[in-house]
Amino acid sequence: MISTQAWADARRLWDYHQMGHTPRRCSVAIGLGSHDLGVADTAVDLYKQGMAPLLVFTGATSPTTRERMPRGEAVHYRERALELGVPSSAVLVEPNARNTGDNIKFSRAVLEEAGVQVTSVLLISKPYEERRAYATACKLWPGIEFVSASTPMTFDEYVDSIQDAQLVIDMLVGALQRLLIYPEQGFMISQPVPDDVREAYERLCRQGFTSRLLATKP
Repeated sequence: MISTQAWADARRLWDYHQMGHTPRRCSVAIGLGSHDLGVADTAVDLYKQGMAPLLVFTGATSPTTRERMPRGEAVHYRERALELGVPSSAVLVEPNARNTGDNIKFSRAVLEEAGVQVTSVLLISKPYEERRAYATACKLWPGIEFVSASTPMTFDEYVDSIQDAQLVIDMLVGALQRLLIYPEQGFMISQPVPDDVREAYERLCRQGFTSRLLATKP
């Protein structure tokens, strides 16, 4: 059973992980590969709204996507976009990235090779990865304006979609840990973490929501 306190703490982390940006037109939209095909759907929605003239999908495979997306996350995202009516000419694929840093670096290289001039990026991720993606992109691609986006949904809706509350909370905790430790390792910019968010994170760690933590002190 997940306690009332744990649910409240998880919602606090969920709210913090979202940047609250309002989507606006950018030079390009980059969809970060994952198990969640909803990232591709949201990228297509934003493309059809005129928020970006070009989509880049980035991602290889991982243990969590190998069976569902055997041809690679970016390839499956592209296929989904074409099914939904996006022309092939408006989609680029980066099939090698295996982490968020790779997503940014390799997408940048693909765009440079294609001769695309980029001043702003609509960065599309899973809802609880918005802040991590933003912080990573700002570190690795300075001088570009990033606008974070994800599928609009509540914490409860996301839990219902995954159908594994323990896993979702574990992922929220793991994402927060990376925001705390990665800046010192040079992987992302540092961002203020409010005391109430840190306290919620620490309580969840003590309650055992730790399967996505890295092997270091939380």
